[in-house]
Amino acid sequence: MSSAMAEWLAGKTIVVTGASSGIGRSTAIEFARTSPRDLKLVITARRVDRLKQLAEDIKNLVGDGVQVLPVKLDVSNPADVAGFLDGLPAEFRDIDILVNNAGLGRGVARAPDIAMDDVRLMLDTNVHGLIGMTQAVLPVMLARSTHGAGDIINVGSIAGREPYAGASVYCATKAATKSFTQALRQELVASRIRIIEIDPGQVKTEFSEHRYYGDKSKAEAGYADCEPLTAEDVAELIVFAAGRRENVVVADTLILPNHQFVAFRPF
Repeated sequence: MSSAMAEWLAGKTIVVTGASSGIGRSTAIEFARTSPRDLKLVITARRVDRLKQLAEDIKNLVGDGVQVLPVKLDVSNPADVAGFLDGLPAEFRDIDILVNNAGLGRGVARAPDIAMDDVRLMLDTNVHGLIGMTQAVLPVMLARSTHGAGDIINVGSIAGREPYAGASVYCATKAATKSFTQALRQELVASRIRIIEIDPGQVKTEFSEHRYYGDKSKAEAGYADCEPLTAEDVAELIVFAAGRRENVVVADTLILPNHQFVAFRPF
């Protein structure tokens, strides 16, 4: 017997950005595990080899009931975003759920020493990419039924609520995510489109490696003497929010590991 959540998700077409690792990868797997008999998953990222491996992993896990389409996509590239929908096979274009997960932090420098290349990368990925993907997919949702229907799930961060030293630009991008999400919810309140934000606290993924330019020892030091969230912890909440009855909006959720009560200690 399938669960109520599986029945609600059945038949949906879901897009997950940043699906090559971390929260995005775990989210794709969790959707497949939750509704394994009638689901279409579009998994996107820059590293297409990892996406192909993920598609194979999902097939091995749940069989052929979930159709998985790996799509190479750099959300920081406006041309990639503009061509995204038209580049999908017709059967994958009727998108029900968009998970805007792609994002990164880069560097721990403080003003006036923040590298402008890092600033541009974070803004282009975390802000422009999220807004661009939302605008690319939203017309599909608005055209559905009388009042539109679908879910846009934005992965934010506790950093969007509590800025901290050494991550000023990253925090600013996540504050922008929160403001955009809240305004979008107001703009679409007359529709049946749900606007959802999930804000994780400390999660152990490749995020810290990117922040430290690939230095794994520095990344690991940030997890010393504590137990961070896992990508699976966050993925379960994303899928839970998407699997509610249509009139139920899990609008704004902060998820923390047990040891955490503020954003982070200063770098």
